Amino acid sequence: MPASVPPPPPAPTSAPAASPTGISALLARAGIDWFLLGLLGVVALAWWAPGLGSKASPVPWKVITTVGVTAVFFFYGLRLSFAKLREGMRNWRLHVVVQLVTFGLFPLLALLVRPFFGADKGELLWQSIFFLCTLPSTVSTSVVMVSVANGNVPAAIFNASISSLLGIVVTPLWLGLLLPTAAAGAPVGSLVTGLIWQVVVPVTAGMLLNRRFGAFAERHRLRLRTFDQLTILLIVFTAFCDSFAEGLFSSFAPLDLALLGAGMVALYYLVFFAVGGLSRLLHFDRDDRITALFCGSKKSLVQGSVMASLLFPASPATGLLLLPLMLYHALQIILASVMAQRMGRESVQPAPAR
Repeated sequence: MPASVPPPPPAPTSAPAASPTGISALLARAGIDWFLLGLLGVVALAWWAPGLGSKASPVPWKVITTVGVTAVFFFYGLRLSFAKLREGMRNWRLHVVVQLVTFGLFPLLALLVRPFFGADKGELLWQSIFFLCTLPSTVSTSVVMVSVANGNVPAAIFNASISSLLGIVVTPLWLGLLLPTAAAGAPVGSLVTGLIWQVVVPVTAGMLLNRRFGAFAERHRLRLRTFDQLTILLIVFTAFCDSFAEGLFSSFAPLDLALLGAGMVALYYLVFFAVGGLSRLLHFDRDDRITALFCGSKKSLVQGSVMASLLFPASPATGLLLLPLMLYHALQIILASVMAQRMGRESVQPAPAR
């Protein structure tokens, strides 16, 4: 009987590879990545040194952020063709939903909570919330969030741009009906000019160069996405620096700010989930649902600041008027960033093997 052959010795185990269950993986599963940490970091830096990024700073932050946003839209245009844009414009149901939410649902929600605000300071606070609710959607962050979440970017550009144009007319109309202090017939030339130069011109220039450089932009899509995120960080930093430097939060007790912040969070989530439910009822696909979610739930700090100075030029409560807008602006970026990052990862990660 032949001797049994001993089994081969087990193969030596190699050093363990980097475990995907480390700290970085845990943070990623919780929706926390470098971008969210960066958001928290720039807010903390703005609180610690507001003069660094405020209007009083010698650094031309306004020019830098304007160039950054313009570059973002140029790169968007570079990845767009006229055929894709025409296709996005034909999606009329999506556009109607976004605009009705922006200029209809938001103001109606503000009207519903009006009885809960008292006189004097309470009435001024409600007016500032109503002002926030009548504003158009923000262009840059709406499109950036849709891009990060891998949604319908052409439709997002179309909706955000149309929202800005409609806001020039609809916002003063809403305010004129319910806030008699709003100035009638305010000049809108600067709003239109800014929109054209910061959005329309760079997107059009990029689209004209799409046939030559579109493939290059697609190859560097991830790097362009990082540029988008860095631009948002800069916008958040300068916005918070201005608010801290001007003492925008100093006239309110911490409890007042906490309650107002909680109200802004509730407003954002209420609109966000209402849009999500409506999108499902209308059987929107994933890309269009993302566009509706992020375009319909945003409000523009830039246009709000300009409109406040135009519509309430002599009001001593202009700072209070901007307080809910500042809080909502910060919260919408932070909350939407977490959601957009998560949606973007879900769209590119393969399903786990069973």
